[in-house]
Amino acid sequence: NNEADVDGVFKQSVEELVDALGHDTGTYTRTVSRTGQHLDGDLTATPGRPLGDVRYPYICLDATYCKARVAQQIVSPPVVIATGITEDGGREVLGVMVGDSETEVFWTQFLRSLRERGLAGARLV
Repeated sequence: NNEADVDGVFKQSVEELVDALGHDTGTYTRTVSRTGQHLDGDLTATPGRPLGDVRYPYICLDATYCKARVAQQIVSPPVVIATGITEDGGREVLGVMVGDSETEVFWTQFLRSLRERGLAGARLV
């Protein structure tokens, strides 16, 4: 399981960092784990959430590369994110997608997935 590999590497890295700082890793690791579980819940709700019920006149798109261990190799897949800004200035994560490479096909797939969920009417992207 690739996700388990990434989680294991992350946990080990956090524990090594906390040890180097002279803190108890048990308490810190549990805090990070709880925070991660909370974020996982938010992000797992994001992919299928309908987007047509709120107007997002402004959409911010960004990409970053995150190192991950996949099949015993370290890879850096692109992670793209769309953030919508509501008319009253609120910000919401509209979607996140991980791909093999940051190509036109990948971006098109990501943007179409947002449109299929109801995203429309943006004035500035």
